[in-house]
Amino acid sequence: MGDGHKRWSACWCTSSSSSTKLLFFMFPLLVLYVFVILLGPETSNRSFITKPLSSFSSSSSSSSSSNKSFIPISHAKDSEVQVDLRSSVVDTVAYHKDKAYSVEAVVNSSFSPPLDVEVLPDQNMTKEQMLADSTSRYQEVNAMNESHALRMKPKREKSYSNLERLEAGLQRARAAIKNATRENQIQESEYVPIGPMYWDAKAFHRSYVEMEKIFKVFVYDEGEPPLFHDGPCKSIYSMEGNFLYGLEINTQFRTRDPERAHAYFLPFSVARMVHYVYVRDSHDFGPIKKTVVDYINLVAGRYSYWNRSLGSDHFMVACHDWGPETSFSTPYLHKNSIRALCNANTSEKFNPTKDVSIPEINLLTGTINGFVGGPSPSGRSILAFFAGGVHGPIRPILLEHWEDKDEDIKVYKYLPKGISYYEMLRKSKYCICPSGYEVASPRIVEAIYTGCVPVLISDHYVFPFSDVLNWKSFSVEVPVSEIPNLKRILMSISSRQYIRMQRRVVQIRRHFEFNSPPKRFDVFHMILHSIWLRRLNVRISVDQR
Repeated sequence: MGDGHKRWSACWCTSSSSSTKLLFFMFPLLVLYVFVILLGPETSNRSFITKPLSSFSSSSSSSSSSNKSFIPISHAKDSEVQVDLRSSVVDTVAYHKDKAYSVEAVVNSSFSPPLDVEVLPDQNMTKEQMLADSTSRYQEVNAMNESHALRMKPKREKSYSNLERLEAGLQRARAAIKNATRENQIQESEYVPIGPMYWDAKAFHRSYVEMEKIFKVFVYDEGEPPLFHDGPCKSIYSMEGNFLYGLEINTQFRTRDPERAHAYFLPFSVARMVHYVYVRDSHDFGPIKKTVVDYINLVAGRYSYWNRSLGSDHFMVACHDWGPETSFSTPYLHKNSIRALCNANTSEKFNPTKDVSIPEINLLTGTINGFVGGPSPSGRSILAFFAGGVHGPIRPILLEHWEDKDEDIKVYKYLPKGISYYEMLRKSKYCICPSGYEVASPRIVEAIYTGCVPVLISDHYVFPFSDVLNWKSFSVEVPVSEIPNLKRILMSISSRQYIRMQRRVVQIRRHFEFNSPPKRFDVFHMILHSIWLRRLNVRISVDQR
């Protein structure tokens, strides 16, 4: 008993001593474990991954505790993946520079770069199987991460193309012009359009201001003078060259970036083509038309803008009588494009809704100095005046009825020597402006410059800027059939009405004056404004080709 007791006592002491040693050994580990639990995963470099028991296979459940099965992230659905720090299934999911994320952090993150995945291999796998399995797992994790990143990616606002932004700006301008009639007119120190000379002075003023704010024109750089980027500036076709030159040097409306442009200018001169390309007396328009076709094909091939709109936001300017004929070179040019023409003849397919009538100004000296101004109505002793050759179908009728027939109506085929043409304009109350072979006549602008009320005799003519100006308020329209009754028509106008018309002529004169450099509301800006109005009538779709 004693020996047994001693042995038992020795064993107990040995066991107690061992237990004490074991307790001293386990206590620090236990403290460390509790410390880790309290601090949570932020102090750990690892993520603890578990899978619900129901999802384990029989092979995984039978695995030994020393060889736990790895549960790949990509094999579990989002709802099946959860964080459990009590699990002993451990893996490290590293992202760049060994920065660890828990599975929850990986699944709910919004980052899109692929994850670097460290896989714990099955010890029973061959090297080839391990490599294949590792590759497969990497691809699955990467695919899941990218899919989740797309789901979590915040919705972006729709991006708009340059064309959509331009069209939106034009739409705002349309709305502003439409509302202008109901609003107070913009006040300016320089000039404010007002009076019956305008169909709607407020709308015109608002439209002009909107043009100044946003309108941009791109001038194609292709082509060399004299046929392109050049034109006559000292002839009856002067507006062709002067407008082209004015736009070339303009810094307000011209843009060098075609993506910012609302309209595109085709800078060819019909007058120059007639001089350099046309074979005199050949009646063959072929060379001129071929030049225009080649030019349009050139710019359409280098840029996308012609084909995008089929030419509807492009424009040409021509003061030569053959301007309309030249535009027939290609169907889209005369059907879709904006044609700014002096020869605005509706019988020759001029379309007022898309084309622009521009004034014909005969600038013999290249300037209007000395040609503008005249006396008041009381200083005008001649009732009506005209001087010009037999040109077209209307003038022979005028000459037949009034040449040397009446002292009050001075009609000449050739002005007598010693009599100044412009002095006769200044002395006359009314200036007769019949069309020649073509509808346009420089006599209209000459009358306006000198303060003489124009008497318009023409067929199929759309008067310049008639989308803005009410010509009936400051001119007299006489049908061709009423030429024999010309004096009676003019005499029936009361002195009071004549004075009103004459004053209105002086008021609207600024819109026909040529200035170098151009000034606000002058003829250059009025032509541009007419083009601007036609561009407002066009809506180009992003998908249009």
